[in-house]
Amino acid sequence: MVDDISHEGLRILLREEGVSFQRVKTWKTSRDPDYAAKKARVEHLYAIADGEVVPEDDEPEVVFCLDEFGPLNLQPHPGRQWAERGGRHKDPGREPRPRRRATYTRPHGVRHLFAAYDPAKDQLYGHIKKTKNRSKSPGFCRYLRSLHPVNVRIAIVCDNYSPHLTTKRCRRVGAWAEANNVEIAYTPTNSSWLNRIEAQFTALRYFTLDGTDHTSHKEQGSMIRRYIIWRNRHAADERLREVIDRANVA
Repeated sequence: MVDDISHEGLRILLREEGVSFQRVKTWKTSRDPDYAAKKARVEHLYAIADGEVVPEDDEPEVVFCLDEFGPLNLQPHPGRQWAERGGRHKDPGREPRPRRRATYTRPHGVRHLFAAYDPAKDQLYGHIKKTKNRSKSPGFCRYLRSLHPVNVRIAIVCDNYSPHLTTKRCRRVGAWAEANNVEIAYTPTNSSWLNRIEAQFTALRYFTLDGTDHTSHKEQGSMIRRYIIWRNRHAADERLREVIDRANVA
């Protein structure tokens, strides 16, 4: 019977049954032996940020989600943009739309965006740096610490990127956190979806980089900084919320 139905008829039939053609993505199961404990701690911190749980005396009052976005290359980015219509709607006197340039070499280096998201205030913070290493990450953490009085305990949710970690060889992050009333909460391995800033990066890419071809890091950085200012002033923007909600699976 199915063989007798046209492709369009089958599509209509499936739509009526609540079925649509969808993309499939892969995912990794975390093998972190402390997966349950780390996940529970991060979710508890989010409950504090969302006002669902009142923090106890020794718990953080402010929660930041931290990560790095990049590397930021100077190259044409695929995506949509505003352009004159083509095809049968094309203006007969208009030249063909130029193709995107190819980048055979990229001699301008890269940049990295250090960013943090405050879920309670729905605000995004970011600094652009030439490198990301063990000196730059603590520097951005110190900036986050400066946003609140020292007596206000804060928590920073981050992944297991080595400059974030406290290890026996380098206690820089742990020593700083202990001395400055800060808790560092690590997401389990292969569980970046637990970090709420990931959805913010999806929106940043959509509104700032898709369809662009910046000629300098100064131009690209200016666009990113302008987006962060706009985003924080228009956090309730309908299109922004749609992109974030679609990307936010945590």
